[in-house]
Amino acid sequence: MMYRRLFHLPTWSTRNPFGELEQMRRQMDTLLARFTQADDGRQHAGVFPAINLSEDPDSYYLRAELPGMKSGDLDIHTTGQNLSIAGERMIAPEDEAVKYHRREREAGKFSRIIALPGEIDSDKVSAALADGVLTVTLPKAEKMKPRQITVK
Repeated sequence: MMYRRLFHLPTWSTRNPFGELEQMRRQMDTLLARFTQADDGRQHAGVFPAINLSEDPDSYYLRAELPGMKSGDLDIHTTGQNLSIAGERMIAPEDEAVKYHRREREAGKFSRIIALPGEIDSDKVSAALADGVLTVTLPKAEKMKPRQITVK
């Protein structure tokens, strides 16, 4: 009996049938890593400062982690439905002979603009910095607060 092959099926490696997909993933990781590195080859630690934004019926509350910063080093502005936090983080310089094994804390200027979910009353915004955590209280505008309507 004669067996004829009508079409050619791809031959898969017996060790890893998804090798080409893994190779493509590694290449994409390498490409994306280039965008997250500083000019000198070091990787950025991430978005600074890390924030949490919460709300209750009356206000929004923004909490930002700013270890080692002083209140005079910060510049906070509100415009419309946005809050901007800017400043400069200073880290004491190390001796030239110091060799880093891991460096994730960076010094330099930073700026974050956070879009708020609703309008705020800019005149009543307050901020406090304690134990490296900035807490900004953003009272909601009166028209944004829930209103109880009585049925007659």
